[in-house]
Amino acid sequence: MSLTLRRNRVVLDMPHTWTGRMKAQARRAGYRLGPMAGQAKVAAAHRIEDARYWAAPRLDHAAHRVEDQIAPRVSALLIQAAEKMYPTPAKSRRWPIMILLAGLALGAAGYVFYRRNAQQWTDHMKDSASDASQWVSEKTDQGASQVSEDADKVANKVADKANETSRKLS
Repeated sequence: MSLTLRRNRVVLDMPHTWTGRMKAQARRAGYRLGPMAGQAKVAAAHRIEDARYWAAPRLDHAAHRVEDQIAPRVSALLIQAAEKMYPTPAKSRRWPIMILLAGLALGAAGYVFYRRNAQQWTDHMKDSASDASQWVSEKTDQGASQVSEDADKVANKVADKANETSRKLS
């Protein structure tokens, strides 16, 4: 028996007598083990069948759970993701223009009311000023007549005193 290297493989060289004996022993072992292998095959087939009977209802139950509970949630998540992916539509420019025009209209109306109110106020002030000047002139006239009356009284008193004093002196 020897080991040799052929084409990067190690080969065991055995004499022909050994190989013949080994083949015969392998054949006898095959005849003995053949029925046991058949029985093992039948036993394995029964075990596999039992495992399939055990696993089938569990897989069916799991499939129904996925269909009833998990799939709707996954579907909802996918729908939300799709909605977020859609591009937003261009915003309408109608509203800002409408608001701008409404603001301009309100501003114009406010200006018109202001001008009208200012004109009314000016007219009112003119009227009040003329009333006030009329009142002042009346008061001035009253004051002047009062002063004139008072001056006349004082002058009369002074004249009376002067006359009295001149009578006493004469």
